[in-house]
Amino acid sequence: MTAWVHGVRARSAAVVGAVLAVLTVVLAGCASEDPDKGTNGVGRLPAAKIEDKARRAALAAGSVRLSGSVISKGRTYRLDMRLKDNGGLGEVSAKGGPRFELLRVGEDLYLKADADFWVDQGQGDREPTETDLSAARKLEGKYVKVPPGDPAYKQLSGFTDKDVLLDGLLALHGKRETGDRDEVEGVRTIEVRAAKGDGGVLSVALIGKPYPLRLERGGDAGVVELTEWDKEFTLRAPAKEQVVDYGRRISAAE
Repeated sequence: MTAWVHGVRARSAAVVGAVLAVLTVVLAGCASEDPDKGTNGVGRLPAAKIEDKARRAALAAGSVRLSGSVISKGRTYRLDMRLKDNGGLGEVSAKGGPRFELLRVGEDLYLKADADFWVDQGQGDREPTETDLSAARKLEGKYVKVPPGDPAYKQLSGFTDKDVLLDGLLALHGKRETGDRDEVEGVRTIEVRAAKGDGGVLSVALIGKPYPLRLERGGDAGVVELTEWDKEFTLRAPAKEQVVDYGRRISAAE
């Protein structure tokens, strides 16, 4: 009986020892695994270098889709824009105001909106007349070409300018440091945090080109996602029968 007990104890000790040996090897392997294995390597760089590579990759890209919220001059804008070097298209809405579509091909800028948008144009506190309502209904769903001399042209066209938007949005303020590793739309990322996050947080792709994929702007000035980098899309002016003349100043950007 005593010999049997000693035998069981010996076998149990051998099994436990084997398990511990396997766990030691596995844990040692996990501890030494390189977190940047299979990535583009930017995770090994200082925060300022990661930011610089992300900005360079963004400005060199041929196209991007930008969506989210942007707070500018006290107004909150919701954007969903597809942008390339010679223009862009998409939707913009200001908080408390109607949604409108923008299309820019080269220097030609077009705006399309529903009747409510056009009724609001230049009304102030005055109630719209039946003439106003009739005119607005005729403009609904049509493209209105915005003249370069219109005060709204500069701001509206800015929503369709890839380099202008990226240069303005990809701005962090304060001391940079690397933050968490995470994922954006299934792509592994690393954060660049400015002023502990108060100056903005930029999530940069660790797979493929180091594109910026998400930006939390400093001062709670909005959150935008940047996707579809270098994905081609068609950009063309609307047909002539779809374009009408508004004939007055557009106040959408005021």
